[in-house]
Amino acid sequence: MTPLPPGSRLATWVLGLFGWKIQGRSLPARQGVVMVYPHTSNWDFPIGLLSKWSMGFQLKFWAKDSLFKLPLFGHWMKAVGGVPVNRRAANGLVGDTVAQMQKARERGEQFWLIVAPEGTRSYTDSWKSGAYWVAVQAQVPVAVTAFDYATRTVVFTEFVELSGDPDRDFALFAQVLQGRQGKHPDQASPIRLRR
Repeated sequence: MTPLPPGSRLATWVLGLFGWKIQGRSLPARQGVVMVYPHTSNWDFPIGLLSKWSMGFQLKFWAKDSLFKLPLFGHWMKAVGGVPVNRRAANGLVGDTVAQMQKARERGEQFWLIVAPEGTRSYTDSWKSGAYWVAVQAQVPVAVTAFDYATRTVVFTEFVELSGDPDRDFALFAQVLQGRQGKHPDQASPIRLRR
């Protein structure tokens, strides 16, 4: 077992100070996609960041490329795992991310992308499709993860190999996430793919 990096115990302590715990602590592969649901509060980001540090994972997340151009903040974004999103990329966001994962695979590097597939803290009628298609095209597992405010638990235990059939895969996501509650339950989006 790989030792946890410095700061892991501190992050775990801070989470515990606020009553949060983590269920699950390992990744099944070098590359994959972490889909976090439900995303209903600004508190999700610090809880997610502390959880990432607590578990010692080098998770990456999409962020607007303009944020990386800001002095100091851009460097901090890269340091905590931010990946600039260039919506004008020739291959598109999905193709660009799949290519980055492939390069990481060739170098034997870890590349786990963490995404809130709703794309917003507000209610929407479906999930955005980008992260799903990244996982399908890169042929990597999905960690179906929940910030469950009802139990103050980050649930990181279910890993899914996708079939490529959105109806089948999203039915499985819904089963895994059943009963998980965001900070603002009325803002949680239905677990279905935007078409």
